[in-house]
Amino acid sequence: MILNCNGRLLDLSTPVIMGVLNITPDSFHEGSRMISVEHAVNVAKQMIVDGAQILDLGAMSSRPGAKIITVQEELNRILPVVRAIHKVLPDAILSIDTVRSSVAIACLEAGAHIINDISGASIDSELIDVIAKYKVPYILMHMKGNPETMQSKAKYSDVTMEVLAFMSNQIRALRARGIHDIVIDPGFGFAKLDVHNFTLMKQLGSFKIFDCPILAGISRKSTIQRTLEVNADDALNGSTALHMYLLERGTNILRVHDVKEAREVIKLWQKLQ
Repeated sequence: MILNCNGRLLDLSTPVIMGVLNITPDSFHEGSRMISVEHAVNVAKQMIVDGAQILDLGAMSSRPGAKIITVQEELNRILPVVRAIHKVLPDAILSIDTVRSSVAIACLEAGAHIINDISGASIDSELIDVIAKYKVPYILMHMKGNPETMQSKAKYSDVTMEVLAFMSNQIRALRARGIHDIVIDPGFGFAKLDVHNFTLMKQLGSFKIFDCPILAGISRKSTIQRTLEVNADDALNGSTALHMYLLERGTNILRVHDVKEAREVIKLWQKLQ
């Protein structure tokens, strides 16, 4: 599989790493919060050195219960970082974690390459117009509601079938718009209880039916914290264990806070192949 990232080709025949850069004061993992533009640039540099092929920049927290911030506040946080990283690391592939078309446009114009939409275009329908116009990869994630309300909507008769049906409908609509560089993300932790997350992990191979790259974002999440009775700071070991499991089930992109450790997992997984 190959993604055309705004003119740059990303080969996914071997799993790749997406490093998380949270330009927010309230991300669930304190260690991933960027406190300044300079801090974000320095962390981005280290992530590239450690083996990240994609940097995922987000300026609005999507942890359960997080408040929706204004568009202007999101732009004020993210644009200086996008511009600075693009200037210092011009070869880095930048993904923008946003649900808003105006933020997507501003960041793509500033040098970004991918849009990562946790809402699956359910919050701002014009975001799909932006993807079609700029012809950039689109990360399609499953979520019900929004971060503020999603956990109250974590009710399923069959979580895998419901997420598969959502992906099928959305992918069909995206392809009808001429959008073909689509990455699918089951949305671990987004309107999902622990039992739903583990079910989706076990059945992740079902998502190969769409012939789209699969992204998994489980790094340090509350499912790991609750299961192991640890906090986010102590959830690295659990994240590493699940990353190996997810690679075995067909994950193409690991979205992680800890790039070096994820790279080691991929190296070991490659040896096992």
